[in-house]
Amino acid sequence: MEDQCFITRRVCVAQGRFAPGHLGELTRLVPFELVDEALAVTRATQKRLRDLPSRVVVYLLIAAGLFSELGYLQVWARLIAGLDGISVARPSSSALTQARRRVGVAPLAAVFGLLAGPAAGAVRWRKLLVCAIDSTTLFVPDSPANLTRFPYQGGGNGPSGYPMLRLMAVVACGTRTVLDIAFGSWRVGETSMAPRLLGSLRPGMLLLGDRNFAAGDLITRIAATGADLLIRAKNNRALPPINHLPDRSWLSRLGGLEIRVIDAEITATLGGRKQHTGHYRLLTTLTDHHRYPAREIVALYHQRWEIETTFLEMKSTLLGGKVLRARTPTGIEQEIYALLSGYQALRLAMADALLGHNIPPDRAGFTVALNAARDQLVHAAGIITDTVIDLVGKIGHAVRAYLLPPRRTRLCPRVVKRAISKHRAKGSIDRTNYPTKITIKILPGLTTDP
Repeated sequence: MEDQCFITRRVCVAQGRFAPGHLGELTRLVPFELVDEALAVTRATQKRLRDLPSRVVVYLLIAAGLFSELGYLQVWARLIAGLDGISVARPSSSALTQARRRVGVAPLAAVFGLLAGPAAGAVRWRKLLVCAIDSTTLFVPDSPANLTRFPYQGGGNGPSGYPMLRLMAVVACGTRTVLDIAFGSWRVGETSMAPRLLGSLRPGMLLLGDRNFAAGDLITRIAATGADLLIRAKNNRALPPINHLPDRSWLSRLGGLEIRVIDAEITATLGGRKQHTGHYRLLTTLTDHHRYPAREIVALYHQRWEIETTFLEMKSTLLGGKVLRARTPTGIEQEIYALLSGYQALRLAMADALLGHNIPPDRAGFTVALNAARDQLVHAAGIITDTVIDLVGKIGHAVRAYLLPPRRTRLCPRVVKRAISKHRAKGSIDRTNYPTKITIKILPGLTTDP
């Protein structure tokens, strides 16, 4: 008989009924102490020890965000799959539903609040932490309860198939970690929702935003936090000059705030032949033209697209384009905070993996990290934080082993290749999406009032 090889392993988990409460290797970033603190602060710790303690339920909800294609019972099966030889609960679907309702929203919001913030390696430009603000939309289940908070979106082709909500975030560029979020009905506009995020802004930050955020009152409120801003305005926005600067930018006033205006023409050469030219008018509180050159500011504004990629990772990679699960507004809130907590933990693990290696954070593959985290959760690997020797872990090693190629500057015309889309491809747009050359030209400032 051939020799046989037996592989054994030791799994250290929390004791008794708390054993299924983990995220595999991500437990290092979302440790028991953090979850217990969130439960204690929100007074959601169980009053008697149940088969499903509150801590375990919090981990179940976060894990569900990593397995969006699975029901809660299947997620539970993965939490206990690596707990060989340990007696664990086998709850019914109804029991899991009751446990999620019992825990509520507040502990998940608290967990996200403790995880939120920039990671080491976030993009800094001239000592300023570069962040971006924007919003996206998510669909929720079509239930009477959800419709009381999240209505359908109307349109030329009729209402949307599912009720919809607006999710707004402030994201640190580069590492794409989330600093803060706000969400509600899609009918609440971006400028109305944005003030809910101002508490996350600090001096030493530079906030990038698109044209929807170029409202005078909002810009004034952002500047009052001490953070600097760089926001695009409409090209025909009336901004009379009060002083012209040597680099062709000029100073103006908006809502009582002195701002600097930079007009730039950006030309992208596509495929070495055709060219695509865009006109950008940028508003910034960085008024010192010596310290903050106009050409560098224009080039930096491209970092704003990092938040678009962040939303893509949440909606396409984590959710797989699916509708959220919960059929009540309270459940939707709980699910969003759980989803963002899992996303943030993944992003922090990815940032840790590249720290000190002189590798740009945008070369870390989010899908690679997600699949590695799923594997480690199923194996219940790296659960007890004080037993981890390699802080990078298998998630980090997977990220390093499968780095994305260096990111190229990309030109994305607003074209969607779907028959139902209102955005049609124009014959004048080159199908080559990666420019071979980018030229920035600072346009002269206005000499008279527009």
